[in-house]
Amino acid sequence: MRKVLPDNAIYFDNASTTPVHPEVRKLVNSLLETSFANSESLYDEGMEISRLMEKSRSQIASLLKVQPHEIIFTSGASEANNMAVKGAAFAAMGRKNHLITTKVEHSSVANAMRQLEEVFGFDVTWLDVDERGVVRLDQLEQALSEKTALVSIMAVNNEVGSVMPLEAMKKIVRKNSHALLHIDCVQALKRIDLDLSQVDLASFSAHKIEGLKGSGFLMKKQHVNLVPIISGGQQEQGLRGGTANSVADIALAKTLRLALEEQTLYRTVTRQLNQRMREGLALLPEIEINSPDDGVSAILNFSCKTIPSEVMMNALNSRNICVSAQSTCSSKSKTPSHVLKAMGMSDKRALSSIRCSFSSRNTPEEVDRFLRELKEILHKYGTHSI
Repeated sequence: MRKVLPDNAIYFDNASTTPVHPEVRKLVNSLLETSFANSESLYDEGMEISRLMEKSRSQIASLLKVQPHEIIFTSGASEANNMAVKGAAFAAMGRKNHLITTKVEHSSVANAMRQLEEVFGFDVTWLDVDERGVVRLDQLEQALSEKTALVSIMAVNNEVGSVMPLEAMKKIVRKNSHALLHIDCVQALKRIDLDLSQVDLASFSAHKIEGLKGSGFLMKKQHVNLVPIISGGQQEQGLRGGTANSVADIALAKTLRLALEEQTLYRTVTRQLNQRMREGLALLPEIEINSPDDGVSAILNFSCKTIPSEVMMNALNSRNICVSAQSTCSSKSKTPSHVLKAMGMSDKRALSSIRCSFSSRNTPEEVDRFLRELKEILHKYGTHSI
């Protein structure tokens, strides 16, 4: 089987997914060879798998400063987001019918909210963001009421890297309502410090931090009641029926530990790469930077005035450079980025956006090569209309 990426490829799509950490890969390979039993089985092999899963759960809880029973393993962040948003809404149905979110959420939250609004009759408030992509706190405060069941807001925006004011959000929600607060933390790990106190629900994904795809978890505080959205057995406290992906669940603890151990290096390297890229892009009159100056350094979004995203991505791909436009989950859509539109940008600018996302494994030399290739593309394709 040939390598998916050639040796000279530049991978600037780490907000989409990341390569599996060598230590995680080693652990997973070992588990696949030796630990195939069903964790629900009552014989020794099954009970050993169950023990390893609970050990992983406890380690994750310790790293995040929560309790082990507050960690619910899932198939990833999309399931965790749906479990939190729909589960909390259904649990409150008949008592509270109001939900709050923003106009820049990931599709797994936004579409869950739309379904609750259109199919189940919930009243959803969609908060505006400012030109930096940051939620309007005044609107959040005004929207809250005794009928509000849930507030769901991401910690870090996946397209432009905006950082939401979590501490201020927590204070406003606690002061003005009894609503649950759900935070989508998928793009936050390694990039910002996280304090989950006063947070009721939080979603996480493994493959964004050099772990396995199809693996994640929901942090659910003990007092929170959720209606299961997957019916079946009593796995994960009855919240998601089905045989556990025990290998992924066991590997999650090491994935998270390594991510947190390496976050200082990660932030240092990505800050240097971001600054180098910004300086290079500033020399190109065709380029407009969309990411805020105070966003996370790992994500840098820009638009080209003369070339649409699809043409730019194809041109970069032909040069073995991997980037994305919008969220990768929405990259095949022909519509303008809903995030950039919410930030007040035109359709033209939103349709020409490119997202570069870095890791500590990227290098300054890769940034320099990217900028050289970008200049050539601008010269060659710059006459395209958007």
